[in-house]
Amino acid sequence: MRITSYYPVVLTRDVAGTAAFYQTHFGFRSAFVSDWYVHLQFGADASVNLAILDSQHETIPEGARTPAAGLILNFEVEDPDAVYREVEAAGLPILTPLRNEPFGQRHFITADPNGVLIDVIKPIPPSAEYASQYETEALPHVD
Repeated sequence: MRITSYYPVVLTRDVAGTAAFYQTHFGFRSAFVSDWYVHLQFGADASVNLAILDSQHETIPEGARTPAAGLILNFEVEDPDAVYREVEAAGLPILTPLRNEPFGQRHFITADPNGVLIDVIKPIPPSAEYASQYETEALPHVD
């Protein structure tokens, strides 16, 4: 198998509102818009995609027609401090404040209107304890 694209699809009861949230706060733009589905691309990189789908749409199997839950979207960014200031100024919930983690992340967590968690991350060098758990080629380093 050869995967040609990969992107998450957030099931929601408010397609337009959810799409607007990601456009307003995280720099996505619409590539396709209907009343039941919006395909978003990140403005600075069209290979970064996110879809928003009406959780009640007929294409969803009947037993699975529920809004997203138990989901975290990781957005790896160059400057989480700047994004944190923007998110905080916009009044979005700060569920985990900006901090460095010993496992190799500087990050914070907010949430979209559906309760989907958004973890804004920059890899940083991990503590010695965690560094030994990384494959050599995957070990975060300072730019």
